[in-house]
Amino acid sequence: MKTKETLDSLEEEVTAWASDRKLIDPSNVPFQMMKVIEELGELNAAISKMMPTEEVKSELGDVFVTLIILSRQLGIDPAHALNVAYTKISKRSGTTVNGVFVKEEDL
Repeated sequence: MKTKETLDSLEEEVTAWASDRKLIDPSNVPFQMMKVIEELGELNAAISKMMPTEEVKSELGDVFVTLIILSRQLGIDPAHALNVAYTKISKRSGTTVNGVFVKEEDL
C-alpha cells in the first residue's frame, strides 16, 4: 500500500477486497452490523487503555473498513452518506459540553 492514498481510492480498494470475498451481499447486513459494533468496542478499548497511537489508528481503520462494507451491503455510497451527514451537521448551532457537541435545541 502506498503511504498516502485518498479516502476515495482506499474506499474503492476496500470495496473490491470485500467484493472478492463475497461480502457485498444484502443478506450479510445483520452480521456486518455486529462486526461494526465489535470493531467499535475494540476502538473504545484501545482509547480507554490509552494504547499507542498506532494501535488506535489500526482500530479506527478497522471501523472505517466495516462501515464501508456495511454501506455497500445496504447499497449506499459511503461518500454520499458522509456528505449527507456533514450537510446536516454543518447547519447546526450549539455548544460543546464536557467534550461533546450539544445541539442548540437540546440545551
